[in-house]
Amino acid sequence: MAIRLYKSYTPGTRNRTVSTFDEITRNKPEKKLVKNKHSLQGRNNRGIITSRYKGGGHKKKYRIIDFKRNKTNIIGIISSIEYDPYRNARIALVNYKDGDKKYILHPRSLNVGDTIISGNNVTIDVGNALPLENIPLGTAVHNIEIKPGRGGQIVRAAGTYAQIIAKEGNIVTIKLPSSEVRTINKNCYATIGQMGNIEYNNITIGKAGRKRWLGKRPRVRGVVMNPIDHPHGGGEGRSPIGKPRPVTPWGKPALGQKTRKKKKYSNRYILRRRK
Repeated sequence: MAIRLYKSYTPGTRNRTVSTFDEITRNKPEKKLVKNKHSLQGRNNRGIITSRYKGGGHKKKYRIIDFKRNKTNIIGIISSIEYDPYRNARIALVNYKDGDKKYILHPRSLNVGDTIISGNNVTIDVGNALPLENIPLGTAVHNIEIKPGRGGQIVRAAGTYAQIIAKEGNIVTIKLPSSEVRTINKNCYATIGQMGNIEYNNITIGKAGRKRWLGKRPRVRGVVMNPIDHPHGGGEGRSPIGKPRPVTPWGKPALGQKTRKKKKYSNRYILRRRK
């Protein structure tokens, strides 16, 4: 993947960058692997906004991704690499020998015509999926299951990968992209390789309208609101927060306060916290 720069024709093109989409080989998705997804725009079943700053955005359809990779010992051929509007990574269409078609997350360096396979004793090649216990130490992996059979839930963003650093009994220790070190059951599946589209984090949005295309509405600071709308609001001119510490609109500590539950079930699996 490469990044395309704009000349400063307008304020919106100054410093704006976009992907060149060089790796995309097909523009229309596979019909049977696409479904409509109703946009909630941050509202609950009563129509009340429960998640602020969401709404609008370009019309898009959801691609059904195979996160489980449970078609074992059946060879699949990569037939195309496609864009997915619901994620920053690319997806790849796989044609299996039994006639089935599925989308998978596209790993770096996997090209059209390459073959992939899932199973317990498959080769350690990019795109292959197998249990963590059968993957050598130091191997880069992505799309990792947390519970066996549930499907990959972590390390799915563009350019990310985790590293297997230790094995002991039924436990495999991995280092995540956030630098967190945690343990996972040895029977959980993972896919070999680093996620593709590695230059995504270098893209500059460039203008507010492009955020709106993504379905993100403007965020407003609490200090510019009225007192009825936010605890930081009110005052004459530019006023300080006026409280012992910053708080959310609902009075809870904000700006640096850790929000993870102290008794979360997964605490015992985490050996070293993320920074």
